[in-house]
Amino acid sequence: MDQIKHMFVEVEGGLRIHVADTGAASDKVLLFLHGFPEIWYSWRHQMISLSKSGYRAIAVDYRGYGLSDPPPRTEDATYASLVGDLIAVLDSLDVPKVVLIGKDFGAYVASWFEVLHPEKVLGFVTLGIPFAVPGKGTSSSTSSFPEGFYVSRWREPGRAEADFGRLDAKTVVRNVYILFSGSEMPIAAENQEIMDLVDPSTPLPPWFTEEDLEAYGALYQKSGFQTALKMPYRSIDEQLEVPLSEVRVNIPALIIVGGKDYVLKMPGMEYYINNMVKEIVPDLKTVHLAEGTHFVQEQLPEEVNQLILDFLKARIWP
Repeated sequence: MDQIKHMFVEVEGGLRIHVADTGAASDKVLLFLHGFPEIWYSWRHQMISLSKSGYRAIAVDYRGYGLSDPPPRTEDATYASLVGDLIAVLDSLDVPKVVLIGKDFGAYVASWFEVLHPEKVLGFVTLGIPFAVPGKGTSSSTSSFPEGFYVSRWREPGRAEADFGRLDAKTVVRNVYILFSGSEMPIAAENQEIMDLVDPSTPLPPWFTEEDLEAYGALYQKSGFQTALKMPYRSIDEQLEVPLSEVRVNIPALIIVGGKDYVLKMPGMEYYINNMVKEIVPDLKTVHLAEGTHFVQEQLPEEVNQLILDFLKARIWP
């Protein structure tokens, strides 16, 4: 991955945001937005492939993730602050417009970005999670989930910190990758913690190497998980007061859904993807990859890369 350049951009408050950038000669710019427990590295396959096809690929570590500085106060990690950081990064790189590509809660970052700065967005792709009106999405409440559901547990102050703190950062990432690669929602028993759901002898998914794990582990060893627990899990109730009736996203969009992604079993999610989201994003194409899991872009990179490339060629830059 020597062709990927790394730099830091200073944003409001003096925070330094880590940026990975490749294909810099192109004015066709893609901005990749990661989920949890991911960082910029989760887009390695897409960045290299799409840059070879003539696109500029930019990925960031959000504030408090990976190599980016954490905010002075954890509560300063919000959807609005993440979008502000992204705008500062694009301005520093003199990039006026982008196609957003968001995975997991990165899809919600893309949603906030599009609503706040529609003039900068040519189109967007989401993986696993659909576009959702900020503060009004399908994940805006955890009241319908069991007490032991991982999101409910990680929203509880101190609970995940104690659970994760028993292990090193690399093992935490390993366990989350194993859990999130399954087709069932991670739910712990009453007297069990989420990390205890993974047997230490369970192998990594075959598409996720020990080298990949080392890269993730090193970055989380640097950043820790404090900001990552705030954003997204303790920011679920953040509201951007935009009336639902006023939100229409009239740009081309694509959602790639793994057929074995546990997220589809969250209450209301599959119905929202298949029926409701097109009311807000009418120019939306939905593609299901039957064998795909929650990490579909790492699991099936060639298929995902081709879907994104076809979308860009057909709908954004024909």
